[in-house]
Amino acid sequence: MLVTINEILEDAKKNRYAVPAFDVSNYEMLCCVLDVCEEESSPALLMCLGVDLGGRRLRTLPAVIRAAAAHYNIPVCLQLDHATDFGLIEAAADAGFTSVMYDGSTLPFKKNAENTARVVRFAHARRMTVEAELGHVGNSIVGDASASEAPGTADNPEDTLTDPDEVARFVEITDVDALAVAIGTSHGIYRKTPALRIDRLDEITAVCDRPLVLHGGSGTPDEQIKTAIAHGICKVNIYSDVVSAINKILMKEFEHLKNISLWPAHLFAGARESMKEVIRSKLRTFGSYGRA
Repeated sequence: MLVTINEILEDAKKNRYAVPAFDVSNYEMLCCVLDVCEEESSPALLMCLGVDLGGRRLRTLPAVIRAAAAHYNIPVCLQLDHATDFGLIEAAADAGFTSVMYDGSTLPFKKNAENTARVVRFAHARRMTVEAELGHVGNSIVGDASASEAPGTADNPEDTLTDPDEVARFVEITDVDALAVAIGTSHGIYRKTPALRIDRLDEITAVCDRPLVLHGGSGTPDEQIKTAIAHGICKVNIYSDVVSAINKILMKEFEHLKNISLWPAHLFAGARESMKEVIRSKLRTFGSYGRA
C-alpha cells in the first residue's frame, strides 16, 4: 500500500521511534528492503536518488517499486531524495512518487524557503508530501568521489548546523511536512566518529512541530542514533551501510569466481543476505519493527 511520508511519520513522532529510510538503486535492494520490512512488520520508506533516475529509469524504477509495493501488506512511501531541480520534481510526480525531499540546504535562508514553499504548493496539490533541509549535512566519503568533501573544507563546522532561531520561521513560510536537520552527521562513510549535537536537537524540537529527519545515518553509532530518536528524530536516512554490505560480499565473490557465466541469482545470494542483516538491524535499533 503506497502512502505519503505523513502517514508513516505521524505515528513515529507520537510514539518516539524512527523509521529508517533506505535509498534503493536497483531491484535487489528494493526487494530486500520490502521483504525485511514485511517480515518485521515495519513501515517501508524507500527513496530514489537522481543518479539512479537517468533517462528512462525515471519512469521504470519507480514503476517497479510501485508494482512491488502492491504485493506487500505494509505501508510503503516512495520518496524522491535530494532533489534540487524543479523539473525533476514535476517528472517524479508524474512517475508516481508519493513524497519528495527538496534540498535547498546550500542556499541562503530566503531562497531555500522560497523554493521549498514552491515545491510544497506543487506537491500538496498532487497529494504528495515534502521534506526539506535547513542547515547543511555535507558529504564525507561517498560513492561518487567527485561529491566527497575533503576533511576540513568547512571553515567552521558549527556554521552548517541548523539554526534553531530559523526553524519556526522556515516552517511557517513553507508549510513543509518534515524537516531534515544538521546536528553533526555527514553523508557517506565517516573519516572519524561523529558526535551528535543533542543540545542543538533539543533547541530545534522545542520550536518545531514537524517530524524531524536525520540524514547521514550510516556509520553513526547506534547509541547516538537512539539518543537522537529519544530527543525527537523520526526518520533516519540509510544508504552507505547497505551499499557497503553489498560490495564487501561481491568483492569476495569476484576474488574466487571461477565460472564467469554464474547466474546473478546465485552471484547476489550472499549480498542479499548481507543487505537484509543491515536492514533488519536498522529496523530493530530505530524501533519501527511491529509498527506497520
